[in-house]
Amino acid sequence: MTASERKRRVVTALQVRVFNPPIKALAARGLAPGVALLETTGRKSCEPRRTPVTNGLERATNTFWIVAEQGRKAAYVRNIEADPRVRVRIGRRWRSGVAHVLEDDDTRARQRGMPRIHAASVRAMGTELVTVRIDLDP
Repeated sequence: MTASERKRRVVTALQVRVFNPPIKALAARGLAPGVALLETTGRKSCEPRRTPVTNGLERATNTFWIVAEQGRKAAYVRNIEADPRVRVRIGRRWRSGVAHVLEDDDTRARQRGMPRIHAASVRAMGTELVTVRIDLDP
């Protein structure tokens, strides 16, 4: 197992068991500044799956941006590849849209428009950064 794979396993375990549950609970109530909830459809279960992500809303273009720290190995990215229809809860409002995984996007440049603390943690914990663009419905 490579160092990158070990890092991904440790980070994923910490996120799933320690960090994500309280952040997800706060975001579900609109009480987590800078955080949104991404809802995908499970590729195997067909059940809704919710993941806290950095609030990457670009209001002018009705676009939502995510930099996935584990790239295509992240469960929500694999769910998007199976079914690109998603919902995003920003504050207290759900928005629907279609997600696209952008292989060649400059993730560092993309993060410059996001909250600094979130961007820094994604870079620190990430192993294979990839950008996801969500075109939100009007």
